[in-house]
Amino acid sequence: MPAAMASPPPNPVRAYAAVTAAYWAFMLTDGALRMLVLLHFNGLGFSPIQLAWLFLLYELAGIVTNLAAGWLAARFGLAATLYAGLALQIGALAALARLDPAWSIAASVTFVMAVQGVSGVAKDLAKMSSKSAVKLLAPAADGGLFRWVAALTGSKNAIKGLGFFLGAALLAVAGFQTAVWAMAGVLALILSAVVLFLPAGLPGRMKADEAWGGWRSKDPRVNRLSLARLFLFGARDVWFVVGVPVYFQSVLSEGTAEGRREAFFLVGGFMALWIIAYGAVQGFAPRLLGPKGQSEAKATKAAVGWAAALVPIPFLLSAAAMLAGEPTPWLTAILILGLLGFGFVFAVNSSVHSYLILAFGSAGRITRDVGFYYMANAAGRLFGTLVSGISYQFGGLPLCLASAGAMALANWLAARRLLKA
Repeated sequence: MPAAMASPPPNPVRAYAAVTAAYWAFMLTDGALRMLVLLHFNGLGFSPIQLAWLFLLYELAGIVTNLAAGWLAARFGLAATLYAGLALQIGALAALARLDPAWSIAASVTFVMAVQGVSGVAKDLAKMSSKSAVKLLAPAADGGLFRWVAALTGSKNAIKGLGFFLGAALLAVAGFQTAVWAMAGVLALILSAVVLFLPAGLPGRMKADEAWGGWRSKDPRVNRLSLARLFLFGARDVWFVVGVPVYFQSVLSEGTAEGRREAFFLVGGFMALWIIAYGAVQGFAPRLLGPKGQSEAKATKAAVGWAAALVPIPFLLSAAAMLAGEPTPWLTAILILGLLGFGFVFAVNSSVHSYLILAFGSAGRITRDVGFYYMANAAGRLFGTLVSGISYQFGGLPLCLASAGAMALANWLAARRLLKA
């Protein structure tokens, strides 16, 4: 046995706490970076399609990374891929700080796309490492897996929501470059602390002679769940990435410098509230579903039921936007309430998915099953991001929200196939 494999297994609670802390730090900067890029370039006059392009390589990188990350983690260990994700994010932030306002739009888009691509690789290395560690560390009895993964996922999204507000606030107060450098510095300190304090012996490494391949799961439940996950996150990102933030900024900003700063706070505040509430519901999902909902069979039925409940919400919001015809106070109020309702249903659905992928996946290949699943997740975000910019550019808010409804419907149809697995 290699020396690296001889370390005693870590204390599960201590290892879980260290992995969670690293994941929190990463997602704080990830949420802040998204709002910084979106609001900064929207303020420079980029069109919805151009804004969507800024995030496409980020999502495309996630598709490729998740296929490779599962094998890399199994080959080199979960700690190595976690460190790599944090280090790459620091590099991406440092590179983004070099953006020159004098560059042309084409050069700026190309540069930011490339940097976002690196950030996408970093995000999915960190996510796959953290989620796989939970499968290997969580107690199997008394719904321990569901509770531990719900706590990690819910807290992560609450932290990411805080990052959305932090990004908007830093842009308004400190400016783009200062904000990016500050986040890179903080994340460098976090990486140093994690390297020092992460317990030795974090599991996840497989036999040294295990070959690349077999990325697609042999379990049809994993593959069907991954398809549902693709459409679930596509349904969110269709309105989340470009459409609704740009709509709210156009409604809230009066065009002056002071008005734009105020809009940054308000838009960032709403997006942060949505993500934080989403994370809170995810963390509460095991209690919401009850002990009976924490078995594979019950959770599978719950995934189908909550998918069905999600479908009408974006269609009703699209109808309201079409009826209004133009921005009005009552439409804005309905959007806020409706999207918060969407977030509640989406959060429970997402939490059940996060439990099921770990419940379905075998311990012997968990990093690759999780990698494949999050590859589908990234594909859904990529598709949703692209459709977000195109639908808002050509059909405004009504088409953007209707597209989200179509993806929610596809998620429900895909989830129903889990009952046949």
